[in-house]
Amino acid sequence: MSSGPEIPLNALRAIEAVARLGALAPAAERLGVSVGAISQHIRRAEERCGQALFDRTNKGLVPTAQLRSVLAQLSQGFETLEAVSSQLMRDEGHVLNVTVGNVFASRWLVWRLNDFARLHPGIELRMITSGALFDLSRPDIDCGIRFGSGQWQGADALAIGDRSYFPVCAPTLAETLKSPADLANVPVIRDISTMLSWSDWLDAAGAGGLSCSGPTFNDPALAFDAAISGQGVLLAVGIMAEHALKHGHLVKPFAPEVTSAHGYWFVTAKGHQLPARVKKFRDWLINEMAHTQPH
Repeated sequence: MSSGPEIPLNALRAIEAVARLGALAPAAERLGVSVGAISQHIRRAEERCGQALFDRTNKGLVPTAQLRSVLAQLSQGFETLEAVSSQLMRDEGHVLNVTVGNVFASRWLVWRLNDFARLHPGIELRMITSGALFDLSRPDIDCGIRFGSGQWQGADALAIGDRSYFPVCAPTLAETLKSPADLANVPVIRDISTMLSWSDWLDAAGAGGLSCSGPTFNDPALAFDAAISGQGVLLAVGIMAEHALKHGHLVKPFAPEVTSAHGYWFVTAKGHQLPARVKKFRDWLINEMAHTQPH
């Protein structure tokens, strides 16, 4: 047994990711943890080593000469571990691990999972809901569904679904809305995490510059719940509002729509060969999206 100080595997992984990606934030996003957790891993590792592993500079963390001398071995070691883990995970071929945002999970996917289960009874789907895109090369992540530009480091992205968006609200609130100008007189729900633009929609509706106010949320799923409960008018991607529109929980008070520069994407680790379970889920997802009628 080695008499030297032991550095935990998670700390080594954090060190390698920061050294490779050049900063704490992208390393944290890559590993699916907080920036604070990455910083703590590095600090504790340096304490155990008795030496600095990174130089703190104006440009960020720069690996020291000691770390650079072993970095290639460290990276190769994690590549080997990931390859072994992936090989082991192939034995669990019936389990499909999907990382997905809260809104997509609660407003679209969960209502259709019975259909997927009927088509593929041998696949057990496990959802991991998060606003962050996890490291898709992890052996416990098969694929993901995300809203954005489609440009994510280390990911292959396939566009899925329509990109149109428009205001939605509860039927009782819609009764007070005769034209877009009436939005100045009712609560307008603000989702601070959204990539949709009220300004762009108001311009398209001929109401540019209109001043609106209302409750603010940092969780898009809660913003949807607030709209359904009649707390205000919400700007939503049509396919995400489809179920609520179909069942009368929400209505579309105005005709104008805007096409977003962002959209929903099916994402997998870049260059990785997809197992059969992932291909089946991807194909089912594309087919379901094609048949979603948001209006």
